[in-house]
Amino acid sequence: MKLIAHLLIAATAAAAPIFAFAADPAPAPAAHAEVAPKAAKPDLVKGEAMFTSVCAACHGADGNSAVPAYPKLAQQHPEYLVKQLQEFKSDKRANAIMKGFATMLSDEDMKNVAYFVGSKKAKAGASTDKDLVMLGERIYRGGIADRQIAACAGCHSPNGAGIPAQYPRLSGQYAEYTAAQLTTFRDGGRQNSLQMTQEAAKLNDREIKAVADYIAGLR
Repeated sequence: MKLIAHLLIAATAAAAPIFAFAADPAPAPAAHAEVAPKAAKPDLVKGEAMFTSVCAACHGADGNSAVPAYPKLAQQHPEYLVKQLQEFKSDKRANAIMKGFATMLSDEDMKNVAYFVGSKKAKAGASTDKDLVMLGERIYRGGIADRQIAACAGCHSPNGAGIPAQYPRLSGQYAEYTAAQLTTFRDGGRQNSLQMTQEAAKLNDREIKAVADYIAGLR
């Protein structure tokens, strides 16, 4: 009997395969994902203090400039304002006066200032040129198809509210300021937006004035 049992064991061993597929390794324990530190919230108190001391003389205490040469900043998207300040500081957007002010500000200062003034309500503007406002509306809302000029509303929205972090709010902005910026984009003096440079290059003076006047009355 012992002999038979021995032979059975030997036969079983002989029939066993001489190789086997390696078992899939056990999955490694998932590494703990690193949690990025939360960005500090803007300090509106510091932002107000900085804005009052540095910006208010031109842009108004609440961001509503009283002078058409200086833009209204109230209710503007803070991300857009931070981007402009950074580009003034780095000379990507050329303006000697704004360069001097922006150079004084750290990134934290810029954020505080931008969120403070962005929290203020913008005062409404008004269109004044009845002869051009209809042309301005057509261009703003529909562009000029045969000259491949895009509708401004596509990026800045039909009511001029813009898109946060991408396209600035335009509604109620001074026509003089908007016209000056479009002209500067067209003539190459402002080069911090390729899209705006390309679109403004297709507009003549009358069209720029018309669009700017229409924007002033948006609300």
